[in-house]
Amino acid sequence: MDISVVVPLYNEEESLPELFAWIKRVMEAHQFTYEVIFVNDGSSDGSWKIIEDLAKDNASVKGISFRRNYGKSAALYCGFERAQGDVVITMDADLQDSPDEIPELYRMVKEEGYDLVSGWKKKRYDSKLAKNLPSKLFNATTRIISGIKLHDFNCGLKAYRKNVVKSIEVYGEMHRYVPYLAKNAGFKKIGEKVVIHQARKYGTTKFGLNRFVNGYLDLLTLWFLSTFGKKPMHFFGVVGSLMFLVGFVSVCVVGGAKLCHILEGTSAPLVTSSPYFYLALTTMIIGTQLFLCGFLGEMIARSSTDRNNYELNSTINLD
Repeated sequence: MDISVVVPLYNEEESLPELFAWIKRVMEAHQFTYEVIFVNDGSSDGSWKIIEDLAKDNASVKGISFRRNYGKSAALYCGFERAQGDVVITMDADLQDSPDEIPELYRMVKEEGYDLVSGWKKKRYDSKLAKNLPSKLFNATTRIISGIKLHDFNCGLKAYRKNVVKSIEVYGEMHRYVPYLAKNAGFKKIGEKVVIHQARKYGTTKFGLNRFVNGYLDLLTLWFLSTFGKKPMHFFGVVGSLMFLVGFVSVCVVGGAKLCHILEGTSAPLVTSSPYFYLALTTMIIGTQLFLCGFLGEMIARSSTDRNNYELNSTINLD
């Protein structure tokens, strides 16, 4: 199979027939063998019924339906798990991503050897204050931390070589950082393509402003895990040891000052009457605790056994 198109969706019943007709038209025009995997993320409207109807008329339509809303990362994970195409394309279901971009994305992966090609919505039709400006700040920060020179990390329109999606684990809210996950998995050739961004035709956006706060927290988590996840002692051990050393030296200074007074035969206040003694002691205790955190982190597996277990209602054309 040439292409798998993975479409995560939540309450997008109006756009689904038009989106699939558009994808089908592009695929047939370029004679691609393909499948379209719609992942219904617990929609409360008639989205799943639309997918069932589409599947009756076309065997290339496949579907996954969650019992409740898990989020875009969960939808992508399950779609990636079942994708069979040599190239996997992801796009949003709201018709803001154009299926006309698929042939060129496919060519860049197959002929130019990219592992991942991310879309760049250079001209956007979103609110400048609510989306564009925060998005620019978010992308600038992500470029600095990840070292990947992309303009639009959060663009839903992306193309992947099949072994990329089979090698990464998308969980939590990490769908924003799939290029970073791919880089950490050893896939270095990551490219970018300017794509057309269309104004939303139906419904309203399902993402609020809290996605930017969550995005930064997820980015810090991913940076920490990619840097210290395998060796937490390299972080906690170093910081803990430095804090313990500073506290120990401070205690020695306070104790040394007291000893000098004794040797000189002069009176001096008790060591415990100095606030510096307690600060030094606290620093030593915190340093010891951080060191122990690093030691325990080395002994505990990072991955959870049920991280990516999701309850499904049903599937279509999938074993």
